[in-house]
Amino acid sequence: MKDSIQFLKPVRPGLAVCLASGLMLAAYPAASQEEHAPKHEVGLTLGSMLTTDLQAPQNRIELGSGIAFQANYGYRFFEADQAALYGEVHLLASPQRLVASPVPTLTRDIATLYVTPGVRLKFFPRSALAPYVVAGGGYALYEQSLTRLDGQPNSVPRTINRGVFHFGGGVDLKLWRFVGLRAEFRDFYSGSPAYNSAAVSGGQHNLVASGGIVLKFQ
Repeated sequence: MKDSIQFLKPVRPGLAVCLASGLMLAAYPAASQEEHAPKHEVGLTLGSMLTTDLQAPQNRIELGSGIAFQANYGYRFFEADQAALYGEVHLLASPQRLVASPVPTLTRDIATLYVTPGVRLKFFPRSALAPYVVAGGGYALYEQSLTRLDGQPNSVPRTINRGVFHFGGGVDLKLWRFVGLRAEFRDFYSGSPAYNSAAVSGGQHNLVASGGIVLKFQ
C-alpha cells in the first residue's frame, strides 16, 4: 500500500511549470491550424447513381443504378465564422448502368463520365460538423454498349458528348487533423445518352448519393 501511494506524491513546482509549458507549446500549432484552416481539399467518395425512370411516351425505359467513383478538388477563396466559399472541380465515373425496357432495340447499357467545375458554400467551416451546398456545370460523356437489349449490334454512336449541370449538398465531419469524412447528394442534369429510341429526347436527372473521406492541405 505504501509503495502505491508513492506514485501520488505532488509534482515539484518547477517540473509542473515545465510540463505545462510543454503542453501549451504542443497545443499551439493545433490551435493555429484550427483557426486558419487549410485552403486545399481533396474529396474521395464512393456512391451510387440511383435508378432513373425516363417515362417514355410509348414504352417505359429505366436506366438502372450504378456505382459512382468520385474525386473532388476544392480551393477556399473566402472564409468567415459563419461561411466559406470554395471553387471546385468534380469528377464522376460510372462504368455501367443497365437499361431495362420492353423495347428490344434499345441500347443495353451505358457508361458515364462527368467533369464539372463549380462553387461550394460551406456553413460553419470551423466547426466539427459543416454542412454545404454546391452547384456547377461542365462536360458529360456517355458511352453506349455495342449491342442492343436483343443482342443485335447497336446502331447508335459508341460515345456521345453532352452538357451537364449539377447541384446538391452534403456535410463534412472533422475526424483527425487533416482528415475528415464526407456525405453528400448531387443531381446531375444532362442531355440524354443515345438510347437508340426516338421516344427519348431532352434532358434527364442523374441522382447520386455518396460518402468518403476528405484530405486537407495548406
